[in-house]
Amino acid sequence: MVDYLIIGIGFAFASVVQPGPFQAFLLSQSLTNGWRKTIPLAFAPLISDGPIIFIVLFVLTKLPEEFLQILQCAGGVLLLYLAYGAFRTWQSFNKRKEQEVSVQQSVFKAVMVNFLNPGPYLGWSLVMGPLLLKAWHESPSNGIALICGFYCTMVTCTMGIVILFAFAKNLGPKVSRILIGVSAIFMALFGIYQFWSGIN
Repeated sequence: MVDYLIIGIGFAFASVVQPGPFQAFLLSQSLTNGWRKTIPLAFAPLISDGPIIFIVLFVLTKLPEEFLQILQCAGGVLLLYLAYGAFRTWQSFNKRKEQEVSVQQSVFKAVMVNFLNPGPYLGWSLVMGPLLLKAWHESPSNGIALICGFYCTMVTCTMGIVILFAFAKNLGPKVSRILIGVSAIFMALFGIYQFWSGIN
C-alpha cells in the first residue's frame, strides 16, 4: 500500500510542477485576483478528473482517435479565449480597479481548462489508469492509497503554486503586469499548440 501511496505522490508532484495550460491560468488568476480568491481553483482537478477517469477507463479505449483531436481543438479555443482575457487585463492593468470576482466563475473556468486539456487524459490512459487497475486488482486499499496520494499532493502543491504566484504581486505592479503578460502569451501558445495538434 505504501508503494502505491508514494507513486501517487510522485506522479502528482511531477504533474503539478511542469508548465501547462492549467498552471498558466493559475498564474493569471493569482496575479489578477489574489491568492485567497484563487486557492479554490486548486480543487478544480477533483471536479474535472472524475469524468476524465471514467472516459479513460471505460469509454476512451472504444472511441476513435478523432475524439481526442476534437477535445484538443476545443481546449485550444478555450485557452485562446482565456489568453485574450489575460491580455485585456494586462492592457488595462494600470487603470484597473479592484473588482468583485466570482469564485464560482473562476473555478468553472479552471475546471474547463483542465477538462479540455489532453494532459490528464494522457496521464490517466498511459500511467495512472493502468496503475489504478493493477492496484485495485491487488487490493482496494492499494487503489485508494494511490488515489489519495495523488490528489492530496496535487491539491497541496497547487495551493503552494497559487500562493507563490500571488506573492509576486509584492514585487510591484510592473512585475505583476509583466507576469500577467507572460501568462497570456503562454496560454495563447498552449492554445495554438493544442488546436494545431487537434487539426493535424
